Amino acid sequence: MKKYAVAIILASVALFAFRALVLTIYTIEGNALEPMFKSGDRIMVNRWSYGLRAGEINGIFGYGRLGASMPEKGDIIAFDNNVPNPNGVFVGVVKALPGDTLNTKEGPFLVPGEVTCDKQNYYVVEMGKKHSLCTIPESSIIGRVVLIVYNHDDSLPFYTGFDKTRRCLLPQ
Repeated sequence: MKKYAVAIILASVALFAFRALVLTIYTIEGNALEPMFKSGDRIMVNRWSYGLRAGEINGIFGYGRLGASMPEKGDIIAFDNNVPNPNGVFVGVVKALPGDTLNTKEGPFLVPGEVTCDKQNYYVVEMGKKHSLCTIPESSIIGRVVLIVYNHDDSLPFYTGFDKTRRCLLPQ
């Protein structure tokens, strides 16, 4: 009996660590992200895609990433933002890397002329919002969106709320 209890505890700890450190599922709220994402989509985010975030601890240790790599243009990322959000996570497409210059004169963006990313920020277009170009510090990036796991309409009963056309889709 003691062996089973130890096995269950170890499996629970391993599952919790995997869920917290490697892959996390978030829910898309609202239809602003269409056509790629729809309200109710559960997306899987790879937290290791750009390295594991090791945040600042009481000012003692600085911010860093273990096994850090850089996002590339066109990557669909999940990120934290200072704007209040019930889900706490935003999704967008990386449009410019640190040091890149954007010419926004002919684009739909509200930034006039040319703008250059500084060494720590990425320019991200929030999906579904053509006029929403924002700078995201590297420390706010959670990870890369790798999969739409499933879609469920929470206003319907559990067993009838699943959209059969939106299971295990790769975001494009």
